[in-house]
Amino acid sequence: MEKVLEIKNLCKKYDNFELKGVTFDLPKGMIMGFIGENGAGKTTTIKAILNIINPSSGKIKIFGLDNRMEEKKIKEDIGVVLDDMFFPEILTPNDINNTMKSIYKNWDSKMFYDYLKEFSLLPNKQIKTFSKGMRKKLEIVAALSHHPKLLILDEPTSGLDPIARAEVIQIFQSILEKEDCSILLSSHITTDLEHVADYITFINNGEIVLSKETDELLNNYGIVKCTEKEFNDINKKDYIRYRKTKYEYEILVENKKKFKDKYNISIIDKLTLDDLMVLMIKGVE
Repeated sequence: MEKVLEIKNLCKKYDNFELKGVTFDLPKGMIMGFIGENGAGKTTTIKAILNIINPSSGKIKIFGLDNRMEEKKIKEDIGVVLDDMFFPEILTPNDINNTMKSIYKNWDSKMFYDYLKEFSLLPNKQIKTFSKGMRKKLEIVAALSHHPKLLILDEPTSGLDPIARAEVIQIFQSILEKEDCSILLSSHITTDLEHVADYITFINNGEIVLSKETDELLNNYGIVKCTEKEFNDINKKDYIRYRKTKYEYEILVENKKKFKDKYNISIIDKLTLDDLMVLMIKGVE
């Protein structure tokens, strides 16, 4: 399968944080959910992809091109929304349109104004009059309106209410259907990713914990709930992580069907991405 984004052994050292050999690929035409708790390394990885920061070591390829050597060629085909991104407050969406036309050769003013209408964003109002959610919608609209081949989105639904989040997610899905586009979507709202992402990549403390197809994670992985006696009879090789709660043990298993066939334990819950994060971060091997 063709790869739109390839990251190999990406490292970046700070005084109190380090990316440690981050490696994953984004296949063409897919949405990858990028998850991890705050401070895990999601934004640092994204900023390295976008050449906002220089990594200590490692390779990043976008569309098969080195992201540092071929930045000008790549930039035209990437749409970006960052968590700390913002437009100057004195500008209006009309100003944004005029500016973007001079930056992107593929800028589509009709698409831009169609999205403004869909999101109820007035084109002649200064951004300082917009709510946080409206500003985020404007950033998303600007990212979409030059027909990017790769969307890199860091918390794009942050600050949006559930209805607006659903609208945005639906637009991301429709973009994939209409355009030759792939999406790297970082979000702490994991329920959004369960519905939209084809792949999940999970980073913790600067390291990639796993990178798998979403269907494999949600359909095969499971949470076993059992007593202490039952837990003591389980081979350590048959689970990934566990944690002890007040009343029971919760165990993360990679293949719930295989586990159920081997052990006489009836309660195996379906995995959610929240469950995965909690057990991988707080659980014990």
